[in-house]
Amino acid sequence: MSQQSQSWVARYRKPVSKSADGHLYFIVGGALALSLESGTEFVSHMLVAFVIERGLYCSLKNSLKRRRPAAALPGFHSHIVASDEFSFPSGHTCAAFLFVTLLVSQYGFWLLPLYIWSSCVAMSRVYLGVHFPTDTVVGAALGSSIALITAQSLA
Repeated sequence: MSQQSQSWVARYRKPVSKSADGHLYFIVGGALALSLESGTEFVSHMLVAFVIERGLYCSLKNSLKRRRPAAALPGFHSHIVASDEFSFPSGHTCAAFLFVTLLVSQYGFWLLPLYIWSSCVAMSRVYLGVHFPTDTVVGAALGSSIALITAQSLA
């Protein structure tokens, strides 16, 4: 990896990861609810999907108890302190893919580029050293699946 790409990764991995902490979902949801006729429907759908996602995520994380890279790999150090002890699945990635999939399913394919952001969230979690790549792959699949299933059942 070149010095320029290494500095890009080092510079943006923390803010990209932080953008998926959760506040963004409520800001965007609130803005949609206030500005679009279908915004309240979106927020209701989003709340149902996130309740399901958080419950499933917590159940998986606490039953599988996969240790984070810093705890599992001798000599490995992460760049941030994770908010909990276990890594599988990635909650940031799960929530980011859930949110983008909800947006795309509600407002159309022109929002597909938002998957670049959710993919960057997944990569940032690995680059920060708090997740293994499989944690983020499963998180992405879980979040997208919950969004698609709830979109179909609430339609």
